[in-house]
Amino acid sequence: MNYRVLGRTGIRVSEIGLGGEGFEGKSYEECEAILDCAMQNGVNFIDIYNSNPQMRSNVGKALSRYPRESFVLEGHLGSFWEDGQYRRTRRPDEVKAAYEDLFARLGVDYVDIGMLHFIDDDRDFDTVFGGEMLAYAQELKASGKVRCLGLSTHNTDIALRAAGTGLIDVILFSVNPAYDMLPPNDNIDLFFERSTYEGRVYEGIDPKRAQLYGTCQNAGVALTVMKGYAAGVLLDARRSPFGQALTPVQCLHYCLTRPAVASVMVGAFCPEEVLAATAYSSAPEEERDYSAVLAGAPRRAFHGHCMYCGHCAPCPKKIDVAMVNKYLDLSLAQGAVPETLRDHYALLPHKAGECVSCGRCMKNCPFGVDVISKMKQAAELFGA
Repeated sequence: MNYRVLGRTGIRVSEIGLGGEGFEGKSYEECEAILDCAMQNGVNFIDIYNSNPQMRSNVGKALSRYPRESFVLEGHLGSFWEDGQYRRTRRPDEVKAAYEDLFARLGVDYVDIGMLHFIDDDRDFDTVFGGEMLAYAQELKASGKVRCLGLSTHNTDIALRAAGTGLIDVILFSVNPAYDMLPPNDNIDLFFERSTYEGRVYEGIDPKRAQLYGTCQNAGVALTVMKGYAAGVLLDARRSPFGQALTPVQCLHYCLTRPAVASVMVGAFCPEEVLAATAYSSAPEEERDYSAVLAGAPRRAFHGHCMYCGHCAPCPKKIDVAMVNKYLDLSLAQGAVPETLRDHYALLPHKAGECVSCGRCMKNCPFGVDVISKMKQAAELFGA
């Protein structure tokens, strides 16, 4: 494993990190296996955006077997658990309660990077940076309970605003070769419209994104990466906008060759996926080379593709929309419903057929997914 310094923080992190989504819905034994595989292969960096108390407890129990100085935590402020599901919050009492729960369940007395969670528009940015949430984060930093402050966003303009404040040391940002061609726009949905790509040939990084990378590099603001595989879309030739698949190693190499990028947080759902990512460290240059794939023009946009990020929550019927979409997409990709996926779907406490088409999830989705249609498709496919 190779390690990089996290911008101006001086914190040393592995090039490959673990994203929290891989721990969701897992037993303790499964979480332990993922974490042990990562640690044994040199991973020391973990992002916990999750508010799920059982998941936090599982990860905390697994981490308790390792010295605190052996791992680096990126923990999110503003991720709240209510009535059995995730909800983003800006209420000071909820932010504080959720973060105290994070410390307690992970069994740690400090978090390395305190992340201001999921800020994608200017109004929300102004709310957070002009209110009690930032003040609380600064109190945590002053007390030593967090070592530095960060922010997570999908929006290039918000990332640039954050980098310019001088308060943010780390930005968790969506990076991959498809997203990097997207034009700047305050409305994130427009980044994924088909018309954006029609007639385009991949000509490198969009100027606004290039500005972000350069700004962060010069300011010592580290970028940590989410969506490095675009939720698996780039690994599937049938769905990739380039018309052919990239390998995990190629995706990781693309991310890690962007200026200011320190680590890619991989959402590994099993030890095998951890190994597929950590293989990057020893992969020869010819396996890392992604240039031949990017030479082709994009066929279609990412608008409408679920990234399984969970921002669709909360659902009034408590449906785990992201997980339903994952099982649906996996089944459609295989042309049938494997028994293992059918069994996993059956274990969900609330099924797609319970959807009441309220549209709340669609308003929350950063990627313009027609969730209502997908719930109907899943209910028909799985029979519930």
